[in-house]
Amino acid sequence: MSGATVLFDAPGPRARVRHRILAGLTVVVFALVLGWVIWKFAAADQFTAAKWEPFLTANLWTTYVLPGIEGTLTAAAVSIVAALVLGCLLGVGRLSPIPAVSWACATFVEFFRAVPVLIMMLFSYALFAQYNVFPSEYLALAGVITGLTLYNSAVIAEIVRSGVHSLPRGQAEAASALGMTWSQTMGSIQLPQAITSMLPVLVSQMVVVLKDTAIGYQITFVEMVRQGQSIGSSYGNYIPALIVIAALMIGLNFALSSLATRLEARLRRSKKGPAPLTALPVVQDGPGV
Repeated sequence: MSGATVLFDAPGPRARVRHRILAGLTVVVFALVLGWVIWKFAAADQFTAAKWEPFLTANLWTTYVLPGIEGTLTAAAVSIVAALVLGCLLGVGRLSPIPAVSWACATFVEFFRAVPVLIMMLFSYALFAQYNVFPSEYLALAGVITGLTLYNSAVIAEIVRSGVHSLPRGQAEAASALGMTWSQTMGSIQLPQAITSMLPVLVSQMVVVLKDTAIGYQITFVEMVRQGQSIGSSYGNYIPALIVIAALMIGLNFALSSLATRLEARLRRSKKGPAPLTALPVVQDGPGV
């Protein structure tokens, strides 16, 4: 079995040559497409120095870019904290031995996992505006946070449930034999281990929250993508503006992704606790779940 894989047969000499040729053709086609796109942008004068000069002024950054970054990070931070708290409660609730609690949490999770984030943002924004729940300047922020929190809490609930189910069943049985209640077993034994194993997946979900804040431009929320469009409209440099905004978004997402990778590597090197989850395992629902 040394040098072999159980996933696929090792390619022979002809297959390796064919794979190299296909890979080379793919790279050439991608380079040609990228070159054509750059050429079209250059032909439209999108890469001239005049289009990029506004980004060298402090006024553009203080008026457009920094408020967009502030809005994106504010909505993402509040949504992440709220989704983590609500998601953990829902995940534990789905595992509850009380059928009413389990079914109520399951209904909540399945419903909000099925509703698109944009619809939840639009509905929350309209609802808050109709009943004056928040001041007008915070309506868009509240709508974005509500939509992101409801959707991502449902996803995190499934991550928590899967993390607990991935633990050895002997732990719960041993705790029961010692006379521990379900809540004691969950709070002292299972949930701490599950959270440790779920950290990389949870951080990856935070990246999703950060990216989804861009959907808020549909309800006039001031975030990075909306500000990029405003820059293009004000200075007539849509392509450079979107390139800069995309670079900033990639930088933020890359920072969170790097954190997830480091957490996963650290957990894999650790001899304590279960192996970290890299994806949601398939869990068969039992009675009352």
